[in-house]
Amino acid sequence: HMMVAGTGLSHLGSASTRAKMHAGGKPGELTDSMKMFQAGLEGGKPRSGEAGAMPEWFYKGDGSIVVPPGDSFKAPEFGADFGEEPELAALYRIGKDGTPLRIGFTLGNEASDHVTEKQNYLLLAHSKLRQCSIGPEILVGELPSDIRGMSRILRNDETVWEKEFLTGEDNMCQSIANLEYHHFKYALFRRPGQAHIHFLGTATLSFENSVKTQSGDVFEISARAFGAPLKNALQVSVEPPRALRIL
Repeated sequence: HMMVAGTGLSHLGSASTRAKMHAGGKPGELTDSMKMFQAGLEGGKPRSGEAGAMPEWFYKGDGSIVVPPGDSFKAPEFGADFGEEPELAALYRIGKDGTPLRIGFTLGNEASDHVTEKQNYLLLAHSKLRQCSIGPEILVGELPSDIRGMSRILRNDETVWEKEFLTGEDNMCQSIANLEYHHFKYALFRRPGQAHIHFLGTATLSFENSVKTQSGDVFEISARAFGAPLKNALQVSVEPPRALRIL
C-alpha cells in the first residue's frame, strides 16, 4: 500500500549537478536534463489551479525500502555506488473518496547509485532502486519557503564531507502544488488506503565532490525547521553479485 517516488531537477542548483554527470554531445548543446530544467524554470510555478511544466519523475520502491531513522542502509552487492541525497519528503495518504491528504513534510535521504546514473541518464531508474530513510520528525502545516540544512558524512566519528543544502520553494524551479499535481493526476496513485512518500529533489551531492562512500560511514541530514537530524549508517556488501535462478 506504500508508494515511494520522487522528482528530480526541481531545485535551482540541481541542473548544474546533473549536467556535469551527463555532459556530452556538441559543445554548447543543451543536455536533456538541462532542457527539462529550463522547462521547469519557465513553467514550473503556474498560477493557482493551473497545471505547469512536468517535472522529472522516478519510482523509488514500496514501503520495504524505507529504513527507519538510526538504522543502517544496506548497499546491494550489484551496486556501483551508494550516495546520499539530502531532501525533503512529503507524506500523504489517500482518503476513502480518492482524495490525496497531505500529512506533512519530513527530512529524507533519498540515496542513489550515482556511478550507475553517470554511465547514461537512461539508467536513472536503476540508480534510484535503493533504500531510503525519512524522519525522525514530521513538520505539520505550512512549509517554510526558504529552508537551509546541512548534509554530512561521518567516518570514524569525524566529518569527512559536509555541505549546506537549500530547499523550499524559494530555492526551487517547481512549486510543491505542481509537483503534487503531476504525481496525483494518475488515478493509479489515488487508490483509497494508499500511502505515499514523495521526495522533492536536491541540488547537493557528495558525489559531485568525488566522495566515495564506505561501509561504516554515517549520513547525517539536518535542518532547523525539522527538529532532530536524520542519521543512517551504511553497510556495503562484500558478497560478489550473483546470477538469479529463474524457475
